Amino acid sequence: MQHIIDRFISYVTVDTESDPNSDTTPSSEKQWVLANQLVDELKTIGLSDVIIDKNGYIMATLPSNVDYTVPVIGFIAHYDTTPDFTGANVKPQIIKNYDGKDIILNENENIILSPNYFKDLLQYKGQTLITTDGTTLLGADDKAGITEIVTAMEYLVKNPTIKHGTLKVGFTPDEEIGRGAHKFDVEKFGADWAYTMDGSQIGELEYENFNAAGAKITIKGKSVHPGYAKDKMINSMLIANKFITKLPKKEVPEKTKGYEGFFHVHHLKGSIEETVLELIIRDHSSSKFKKRKELIEEITKKLNKKYAKQFGGDIITTEIKDQYYNMKDKVKPVMYIVDIAEEAMIDLGIKPLIKAIRGGTDGCQLSYMGLLCPNIFAGGHNFHGKYEYVPVESMQKATEVIVKIAEITAAKWSKGAPDLSKKIEEEVE
Repeated sequence: MQHIIDRFISYVTVDTESDPNSDTTPSSEKQWVLANQLVDELKTIGLSDVIIDKNGYIMATLPSNVDYTVPVIGFIAHYDTTPDFTGANVKPQIIKNYDGKDIILNENENIILSPNYFKDLLQYKGQTLITTDGTTLLGADDKAGITEIVTAMEYLVKNPTIKHGTLKVGFTPDEEIGRGAHKFDVEKFGADWAYTMDGSQIGELEYENFNAAGAKITIKGKSVHPGYAKDKMINSMLIANKFITKLPKKEVPEKTKGYEGFFHVHHLKGSIEETVLELIIRDHSSSKFKKRKELIEEITKKLNKKYAKQFGGDIITTEIKDQYYNMKDKVKPVMYIVDIAEEAMIDLGIKPLIKAIRGGTDGCQLSYMGLLCPNIFAGGHNFHGKYEYVPVESMQKATEVIVKIAEITAAKWSKGAPDLSKKIEEEVE
């Protein structure tokens, strides 16, 4: 346990916040600090072919220790942290034998991590938690995943009696700003399939995610002295408000769960002359996803028609860009890669929580790039904020899952490629 704690803390105390306004890869220079540290560590624990490319993508190999053919499996995590909350000067706190009561993160600021609000805390009573000090995020997303992968590889190197095929390690920058897979060289990585260690609570196993798009709506107006504005002024901010009110009121993040999709307005900046409205569109169903994008176009068309005469043309321009798609469509034909992870968890006494991701991971983009990549828990909770925490026991279990996946796969292929196909349910619409 202490080995995992020390390794994790050595990662989270390095600031790796990514920058959505940068065009470089990595998007922030400080990500290189941890990237280079990881390269040295992978070499030290005994992996081969450890490389880091000009964009900060790290790859390494643990060679097979069996004399028969086994699929090459990859394990992937990202080393950047979100720009949503500061990751500078992280000061982790270790709570041993958690008693199920409030945890004072910061006495001066009266910041408390309470099970009355964060009920998941209670399932970790008696365990060791790592929290923030209330002034930063923790960075378990996804430095817990990196910790688990490195620790699992180190364990396998030190325990050669555990049979496994060739294993690949991949660490990426800029996942938190949606670019983690953009420059990932799938061919060079050379895995038959992979797993991102980027989920939350213990047991999570995910092979479905949102279809995702972003919309930028630019609304023009006409500014006239307010004392003489009757029938002349067009306030773009008020039209932006009309646009928002035409969206389904209950289909927003704070009122949806499970397979329910949503529209999420995340940016609004305006003046009388121009307002820019930005939102994201999410749905697991490809048909509903299409209808959501069509609704944005329909609202645009109706408002343009309403104001055409007064403005003298289209008052609104809308740009919609797809961001990523549901990996389920790619994983369905090879569900055995999910089955193996599920079997590993069951063998270790972990209850699998197979559910759809209400978001996306590097894995969903990689799946469409040819590297099928379901997502496995890394153990953390309350990502992207000061209430983030991770149970050390969950990181231990995730490490064991990686080892067990390698072991199970080698065993299944020991007598040739088995028939591992499995029927799955029809896509939830």
